[in-house]
Amino acid sequence: MSDNLHDSRKSSPTMRLALCGMMAALIFVATYFIKLPMAMTNGYVHLGDGFILLAASLLGWAAVPAAAIGSMLADLLGGYVQYLAPTFIIKAAVAAVAVLGLRAKLGWVRALGLLLAEAVMVAGYFLVEWLFLGYGLAAASASVFGNIMQGLSGVVIGLLLIPLMRRIKL
Repeated sequence: MSDNLHDSRKSSPTMRLALCGMMAALIFVATYFIKLPMAMTNGYVHLGDGFILLAASLLGWAAVPAAAIGSMLADLLGGYVQYLAPTFIIKAAVAAVAVLGLRAKLGWVRALGLLLAEAVMVAGYFLVEWLFLGYGLAAASASVFGNIMQGLSGVVIGLLLIPLMRRIKL
């Protein structure tokens, strides 16, 4: 009955933990190594969100800690220490919204769910930069475009990889 490629009800806790760790590592690699620097915001646009959406499809709720940990590790090793807690929370929320969105039966509703998940990311970082990190409204607004581009690239990657992975019987 599960819509996920990996039905967590049929696998052992050890297998779920291993798959969660593997996806966290893939999310880290796609975030930390495959990135385009953004001089305007002193940050970068990366492909990690596409793998978060893929993890949501493959792992269901186990994607939430994978997204949080993999993304947070990229910030830690990248020197973005001020973003550790916000990234942990925001990327966990992205994965959770994606898991819920991927439960839909209609393809366009699923795609809308992925877009909504990425909208959570854009709004989350905007609020964190504006209200919690004290960058100000102008600086927080300046990062919105880059985050939108990152979110859209994540949705495209997700929409390409999810059906491909569903065809592969793991």
